[in-house]
Amino acid sequence: MTIQRLEKGWQYATEHRRKKRNEHRSIWIQRINAATREHNLNYSKFMFILKNQGIYLNRKMLAEMAVHEPLSFFSLVSLAKNQLK
Repeated sequence: MTIQRLEKGWQYATEHRRKKRNEHRSIWIQRINAATREHNLNYSKFMFILKNQGIYLNRKMLAEMAVHEPLSFFSLVSLAKNQLK
């Protein structure tokens, strides 16, 4: 009985780690989307342009920039908007 409970606990721990990662990713995407919409650009176009320009920043770093470094984030958005034209 004790071994079964322990194994079930490990199973829940694994599931919850995955769930936590997904929740964080969702929050990062929401933050990036909100920041890009302030500059009249949407998330999907922004990420597409960054990828095409060879700017490989992960979502976590982009979300941190959007919150703590708005001027740096604005420069990325400006770069993306210039590529749309």
